[in-house]
Amino acid sequence: MAINEMTDLDDTVQRYQQTLADEFVNGNPQPFKALWSQREDVVLANPFGTAVRGWERASAAIDYASSRFSDGEFSGFERIATYVTAELATIYEVEHGSLRVGGGPLTAFDLRVTTTFRREDGAWKVVHRHADPISTASSDGPLRTT
Repeated sequence: MAINEMTDLDDTVQRYQQTLADEFVNGNPQPFKALWSQREDVVLANPFGTAVRGWERASAAIDYASSRFSDGEFSGFERIATYVTAELATIYEVEHGSLRVGGGPLTAFDLRVTTTFRREDGAWKVVHRHADPISTASSDGPLRTT
């Protein structure tokens, strides 16, 4: 992979994190959505519901999630792993911050997040995001309720 493609990816990841921190968790999904592919193979799995496939459904799920948030602030993005090829890149991070959901109390959160980017027309675009709040071990595995 060329150095400028890697720099482009780093810039895209930085914008992705910045739009999450500044806009998305404060009720404005548009800058975040601008970083997404609008193709029908995109997938979004977030803590508000089941995974959705296709830009129309992912866009609606992004709008809904962002509309529930206010007073959001990120305290960090802890990178665990990065996998990059010429056409795809996947990052695994733990996102840390605090926010209000639906006007509730300001609450700290930790999300484990996998994001996949794909090169489209010379730019990196998000094609997959899976975020969930599981941050502790549990012997209940897939039967856990928290």
